[in-house]
Amino acid sequence: MSLYSDWKEIAEEERSRGEQKKFWDEYFEKETENYKKILSQPDKVFSGKLCELADEFSMDEVAFTGFLDGINSSLKKELKLDSLKSGSKVELDVDFEKLYFNMLDAKAHWLYGLPQWDSILTEESRKRITKEFRASKMFISSKTANRNDPCPCGSGKKYKKCCGKV
Repeated sequence: MSLYSDWKEIAEEERSRGEQKKFWDEYFEKETENYKKILSQPDKVFSGKLCELADEFSMDEVAFTGFLDGINSSLKKELKLDSLKSGSKVELDVDFEKLYFNMLDAKAHWLYGLPQWDSILTEESRKRITKEFRASKMFISSKTANRNDPCPCGSGKKYKKCCGKV
C-alpha cells in the first residue's frame, strides 16, 4: 500500500460525527500552519525527501501525503501521489495564483483569508482571481430562445411576446 492509499483510507474511515469533526479540525489546524509557513516564505521552494519534509512541517508521513494531495494541483509540477514513498523526492514549487484560486474553490476561507497573502498577492490580484473563480462557476446557456419558445424569464408567455419583444 502507498502512503496516498493509507491517507485515503484514514480520511474516509467511518467515524462518529464527533470523531469526524475532531479528526478534520486537527488536520485543518496542521494544514493551516503548513500554509502559513509556505506563504511566509514565498521565494523558497521546499524540497527534499517526503519523510524530511513531513518532519519539517510537523506532520506524520501519511497526513503530509494528505496535505500534498490538497496542494498538488497548485504546484508548478504536480506530484504522482500514488507512487510516493517515505524516501521519495518532493518539491513544493507553488504557483500562488493557482493556489489562491484552488483555496476559493475548496471554500477554505480559513486559508485564503490568511494575512500572509498580503505580501504575495496584491488586493487587486486577489479580487481578479476571485472574479475569475466566480465566472468559472457560472452556467451560461448556449441555447437562445426561439420566437415561439416559452420565455426563459419564467413569465409563461412566449418569448416573442415577452423579453423578445422589440
